[in-house]
Amino acid sequence: MIGRLTGTLLEKLPPTICLDVQGVGYDIEVPMSTLYALPDNGARVSLLTHLVVREDAHVLYGFATPEERMAFRQLIKISGVGARIALAVLSGMTVAELSQAITLQEAGRLTRIPGIGKKTAERLLLELKGKLGADLGAGAAHVTVDAQSDILHALTALGYSEKETTTALKSIPTGTSVTDGIKMALKLLAR
Repeated sequence: MIGRLTGTLLEKLPPTICLDVQGVGYDIEVPMSTLYALPDNGARVSLLTHLVVREDAHVLYGFATPEERMAFRQLIKISGVGARIALAVLSGMTVAELSQAITLQEAGRLTRIPGIGKKTAERLLLELKGKLGADLGAGAAHVTVDAQSDILHALTALGYSEKETTTALKSIPTGTSVTDGIKMALKLLAR
């Protein structure tokens, strides 16, 4: 298995890049998050990789972080989710956003990604629960997740975008009640 490649970035043709490693050009498919983090052509680049061997091709997938690669590997283990869909998921949201969607069991966030329908989103939520650092534990943490979920739903119902509400949620201290959390989030979003 090829686990890492370091070389010179030759070209970017989304979602594929070409990396020259000592005279050998490797075509590597990358999620958009990794593509945006890459420097200009001609720069030295190091990527974590995952090799998928099929009957008709050997395809390399590249990732900027170990978390992205781990999430990709968890996604492709799910029945009905291939490498293309896994790449689309990681292109549509960060690993942290995916983990939060799994923790809060929000299928709607996943269905916004092209190629992910309601059934696939529900299967992802079910099979990834507890695998992407998504579980925050039991007891008090469960109450916190419920409160955060309620705050998130309240803010989106008020017309704020998912990005705005997620950013506001990060600023709210753990253990805050739903009512206080909504008030705090509204103050943050009013700025």
